[in-house]
Amino acid sequence: MSLDELRLDCALKQKRGLHIIIASIIIWIAILCIHLSSINILTKNLFTFCCTAPLLPISYGISKVIKIDFQNKKNPLTKLGILFSVNQMLYLLIAMWIYPTVPDKMLMVIAIIFGAHLMPYSWLYKSKVYFVLSIIIPICSLLVGIKFQPFILAIMMILFQMFFSVSLIIENKKLEK
Repeated sequence: MSLDELRLDCALKQKRGLHIIIASIIIWIAILCIHLSSINILTKNLFTFCCTAPLLPISYGISKVIKIDFQNKKNPLTKLGILFSVNQMLYLLIAMWIYPTVPDKMLMVIAIIFGAHLMPYSWLYKSKVYFVLSIIIPICSLLVGIKFQPFILAIMMILFQMFFSVSLIIENKKLEK
């Protein structure tokens, strides 16, 4: 298989990561609930970190429901996709530093990291949606995160993830034709 055929295989069998994006809606809803609560910001931030942990199990369940090949083991580019995700973990060290230093801005940093880590997937999945949102999400997260409370940012992220999911569904339907 050529490189382009391998990329197409990833996009088709994994539906461009739709299951992960849908799972992130659930994660951001949980984060919103935390940031709407009256607990102190450091505890909110701790719970926010905890909310990110079930992303893979949730996305695995969603992949079963919408019939996505979660692992796509036959395609060597799947390992590259995993590397793109693991790379994000290194950037979370910045959020860990922000956690006690500027606690009111930790969620903003997490949203920026989330958005920025999407860019390599635009290449892997041949996706304009990933490319555009990998630029728009970090910029909007910065602007909203500076001016507004974290719960407003969480609402924005939920809306972006919903838009992202619908856009991927449309992009996937075009790919399947």
